[in-house]
Amino acid sequence: MSSRPLLSLVLLSLAACSPGAPAESAPSGASRQGDSGRRETAVFAGGCFWSVEANFEAIPGVVAAVSGFAGGTTANPSYDQVVRGGTGHLEAVQVTFDPARISYRQLVDRFWLTIDPTDPDGQFCDQGPSYATAVFASPAQKAAAEASRRVAAARIGPTRFVTPIRDAVRFWPAEAYHQDFARRNPVRYGGYSRFCGRAARLRAVWG
Repeated sequence: MSSRPLLSLVLLSLAACSPGAPAESAPSGASRQGDSGRRETAVFAGGCFWSVEANFEAIPGVVAAVSGFAGGTTANPSYDQVVRGGTGHLEAVQVTFDPARISYRQLVDRFWLTIDPTDPDGQFCDQGPSYATAVFASPAQKAAAEASRRVAAARIGPTRFVTPIRDAVRFWPAEAYHQDFARRNPVRYGGYSRFCGRAARLRAVWG
């Protein structure tokens, strides 16, 4: 994505979380074997939405994951508007899931392990207001989200754990070229993920 250190520009021209023409690939979403037909949604902000989307798509019981924006004041924002700043939006992912196969609490529990909740300014190599983390919870979801947060925060220290639970707000889908990016562009996404040091940082945070 945008706002990279000058030293990284060459590498990021090939690997960064930024616009590019998608290649063809299989449809997104985890296997639907045993699908009950019931649907609920959840919204998570975890830095680059490519990574958040890819993580959730791999979870059984997740029907779809859509990259987009939440938390700001600009209606129907574009990617360029959000990364320039001033919209108040975070990059986020709307997850549609079958609650008969996976619960909302289980999704929140898994979300923590895919982010660095000790970083208030972004995630990994993506730094800036639009890359901050949050769980956007509806009134029905808030108790489960807060209980999950307490357990996760106890593992690494409550004062270090800065990712908030925020009230659910309208979710705005991002442009089509951002959807299912990791699956459509595995080489480019793999380079981005390695450059950002995601795996090493997650091991350092969570053990």
